[in-house]
Amino acid sequence: MVGADTAWMIVATALVLFMTLPGLALFYGGLVRGRNVLSVFMQCYAIACVMSVAWFVVGYSIAFGDGNGIWGGLGKAFLNGVTADSLWGTIPEVLFFAFQMTFAIITPALIVGAYVERINFAFVIIFSTLWMLLVYAPVVHWIWGGGFLADGGIFGAVGTKDFAGGIVVHETAAIAAILIAVMLGPRKKQTTPPHNPGYVMIGASMLWVGWYGFNAGSQLAADGGAAMALTVTHISAAMGSITWAAWERIKYGKASLVGLVTGTIAGLASITPASGYVGPVEALIIGAVAGVLCQEAVGIMRNKLKIDDTLDVFAVHGVGGIFGTIMIAAFGYGTWTAQLGGLAVVGTFTVVATFILIKVTAKLTQFRVDEETEITGLDLAQHGERAYDHSS
Repeated sequence: MVGADTAWMIVATALVLFMTLPGLALFYGGLVRGRNVLSVFMQCYAIACVMSVAWFVVGYSIAFGDGNGIWGGLGKAFLNGVTADSLWGTIPEVLFFAFQMTFAIITPALIVGAYVERINFAFVIIFSTLWMLLVYAPVVHWIWGGGFLADGGIFGAVGTKDFAGGIVVHETAAIAAILIAVMLGPRKKQTTPPHNPGYVMIGASMLWVGWYGFNAGSQLAADGGAAMALTVTHISAAMGSITWAAWERIKYGKASLVGLVTGTIAGLASITPASGYVGPVEALIIGAVAGVLCQEAVGIMRNKLKIDDTLDVFAVHGVGGIFGTIMIAAFGYGTWTAQLGGLAVVGTFTVVATFILIKVTAKLTQFRVDEETEITGLDLAQHGERAYDHSS
């Protein structure tokens, strides 16, 4: 099965990169005003490039090096000691590096949704790099790299279970997102509808397809476990879409396209941590609850807490990922102590470390664009380009 495992993981790696480029870029880009769509594309694409290099230089070593329970050390910096013949399980380690690199790309890219339309581009790049190396990579080591939250760590023989990133990806990104949103402050104009719902649907569709690699690829093998992870991922996504749209229709009398596809993302985020453990019926339940739960979270964030998390990163990815992580214990595949404890440890660390990194980065470069730039749009002011030429 070594050859089959390698072939599948090459495909899975491509699928996860496809989630960011162009999936997430289109999903987020369609949700903003037309004068800011290129800035979103630029942020997602630049993050993909810079995170790839940072992961190669030192990120992979911090996450998966042979250090201690806290971090992996620097022994594998620049892929030191990793050759074409090195193995990680049944696949080449360099392929495992590439697969995990795509996770290191999409996690800071998810944060983009919280600060679009008002943030300085230089801040995005510096913060994303520091955050990936100093927050994301250590958390990866704690749970996936044999660190202190894994099996045999502080929670005993059964450690914190997170198959594909409910904690590692979605909780960390969502907490960072809400912190930036609060510290950045709300947009001057928050009522503008998505400029291109078609982009949103196309991007969500790409995310759905790419998520097969995200979850099924986390099995690191071409076997029945990967097939089941793919199947439950699809079922949860479909059910999340249905319940979001149905709940929207009950509340408002209409079901929107943007709502339908956001339900897809809610179902996907929620199944992610549990996808390697649960069966199809359990996935149906997770997706069904996620579509309503995440929609209600959006309302709370916007209307009660008045937090301008622009594209609802915390309400969808954070609430979804945390919910799915808890359901691992609820369905009996993990312990309550390890699941809740892992959420608490990672959550606390992410809050403190992210707050410090925001403050540090804001000292190095401008945090928020000026009011004129925000009104006229980031595309022209920050990148010298327009997405649409209305004169032609």
